[in-house]
Amino acid sequence: MIGALATAGLFLASAAVRAAEPIDPPAAAGALAPNFAAAGRLVLLSWLEPLEPGRKPGEGGMALRYAAFDGARWSSPRTIASGTTFFANWADFPALASAAPGWLLAAWPEKSGTGDLDYSLELARADSADGPWRRIGAAHERGSGEHGFVSLLPEGDGIRAFWLDGRQMTGDQGAMSLRTAFVRDEAEPSVLLDGRVCDCCQTGAATTSAGPIVVYRGRSDRELRDTAIVRRPGGGWTAPRLVAQDGWKIAGCPVNGPAAAASGRQVAVAWFTAAGDKPSVRLALSSDAGASFGKAIEVDGAGPAGRVGVVIATDGDAVVTWVAPEERAAAIRARRVSPDGRLGEAYSVAQTSLARSSGIPRIAVLGSALLVAWVEPSEPFRLHAARVPLSAIPRAR
Repeated sequence: MIGALATAGLFLASAAVRAAEPIDPPAAAGALAPNFAAAGRLVLLSWLEPLEPGRKPGEGGMALRYAAFDGARWSSPRTIASGTTFFANWADFPALASAAPGWLLAAWPEKSGTGDLDYSLELARADSADGPWRRIGAAHERGSGEHGFVSLLPEGDGIRAFWLDGRQMTGDQGAMSLRTAFVRDEAEPSVLLDGRVCDCCQTGAATTSAGPIVVYRGRSDRELRDTAIVRRPGGGWTAPRLVAQDGWKIAGCPVNGPAAAASGRQVAVAWFTAAGDKPSVRLALSSDAGASFGKAIEVDGAGPAGRVGVVIATDGDAVVTWVAPEERAAAIRARRVSPDGRLGEAYSVAQTSLARSSGIPRIAVLGSALLVAWVEPSEPFRLHAARVPLSAIPRAR
């Protein structure tokens, strides 16, 4: 099976990737926007697919679907919601999370007004992994503007949502903001975390032993767009601060957000920057739940495209993934970084494309394996996934 897919051009034909096992999910042709969520001993994968298989995004209706992976096989796919108003694109994808009591929350962007960028962040809840699903309203107060780029975190008996909120933007005035809300049967009133952020970069969130954190691309008055963090170590949210001062000055949004992972007080934040006209994937590590970070580590400085992910392995290493150009087109790469900042050899998981339509590879850890999901931007799109033993990704020497 691996050989057949390699012949089809999906997996790189080299010894470095022979351990990457294809585990494509039960998604229809035309699927896009994959995203993982942990659910006990399972991993859930959500995606959008056309109501008429094979159609392009925006042609007819879409369905938000998901399936569970137990390490051996996928469950049958289930539908969360469907309709003709989904805001389906490569960069702003739905999210799914499992609360401690076992219920699930889904969040997705949906068109809500007459403007091209009038869309809300809609929520649905299922009381078990099998459904059924019911809509419970929006994550935010109703109004015009953009609401998306969501991250979800289990918190107590509920789930916390973070998103970019465009309620302050009118024409060329105002700025995108970062907001959060706690959700049970509905969303509680939202809280402003940062009043000026980059317009359309993905957010990342993680739970530390000292409380939740969220990372995102900030935006200063001077148009410096570096990675920022907000934490809640006690009863309230901290003021925003930078994870690292790259000094990337850019007049528009690069649509290339950061990612975060945590284990106890250990935190890893990965991001892309092109400061000084030098594209780079970087990582910063914290041993105090994100209160401070060590010096930024360059994971790839040879012209990467970014689109990062990060997890923390059971041995304490951070595993960073990103998209990088290669001779045939591009590859999804993974690299270990030890807690003291040493780098292992980069590992190529699969071939992909530099086209935006290829989306952002999503990753999760299940047992001793790294799971990776991505989109093949063919006609129609195809959703792929692979399982890589963490032991196959080289450790630092």
